Amino acid sequence: MGLRLGGVVADATDVDRLARFWSELLGLEVTRREQDWISLGRHFALQRVPEPKTAKNRVHVDLVADGFPEAVARAAALGATAVGEMHENLWQVWQDPEGNEFCICVS
Repeated sequence: MGLRLGGVVADATDVDRLARFWSELLGLEVTRREQDWISLGRHFALQRVPEPKTAKNRVHVDLVADGFPEAVARAAALGATAVGEMHENLWQVWQDPEGNEFCICVS
């Protein structure tokens, strides 16, 4: 019996807003839409939850950028917020518009 990772799911109070953010950031199309669920591409989805985020994520996504300065500028223009400075000149923590943490990494 084997297991494989089917995808990553982020919680959102406004799934439409976050779907626009992540779709634009990652260049992913909406592949499934329900009232409380939106899939982007094959391996990323958003699910509606009633409560806002209140604590740090225990799991996050690392995004590898072909061009780091352009990637962080795009993330900021789409509504992401940097959390602190670069780490080891390799990655920086960001938050999406609802506060979900992710890292943008130098390729």
